[in-house]
Amino acid sequence: MRLVEVDLSKERMKFSAGHFTIFSATERENLHGHNFTVGAIFTTAIPDRGLACDYAVLKKYVQAICDRLDEKVLLAGRSPHLEIAEDGRQVRIRFAGEEMVLPAHDVYRLPIANVTIEELSMLFLSELLESLPGELRPLIRSVSVRISSGPGQGATSRWERTDAER
Repeated sequence: MRLVEVDLSKERMKFSAGHFTIFSATERENLHGHNFTVGAIFTTAIPDRGLACDYAVLKKYVQAICDRLDEKVLLAGRSPHLEIAEDGRQVRIRFAGEEMVLPAHDVYRLPIANVTIEELSMLFLSELLESLPGELRPLIRSVSVRISSGPGQGATSRWERTDAER
């Protein structure tokens, strides 16, 4: 079987977002933002026709996640240290006695424990695996997703097909 790594890291695959990292029940970063970049590597079998898939399909899934997070304040919806309440118009965030109030349309609550590049890479990986088209799934051997918050600072999450899944 012939395998190849398809590396997708287009200039357009990025998002700008605000966040703060939570260090403990009483300590967090100040609210700030990053221009996050995203790259995905798919290790795939090459079928006889010489093409695993139309790369536009894979790029579309990555880009959809980027677009959803772009220009939002990202909140860790599973953090034990945050209280998040939304009334449809505003989001109230409580942390260690502080309160922030933001317009609801500017906020995106994520199903993660902390808004870090580690968690974001795991989130992207999970969502990509869920969205892969059925005809492509048998060909994919592994998927890696890298999220960078700036040059020289990124995190990569990887999924690899097990022998039982082959």
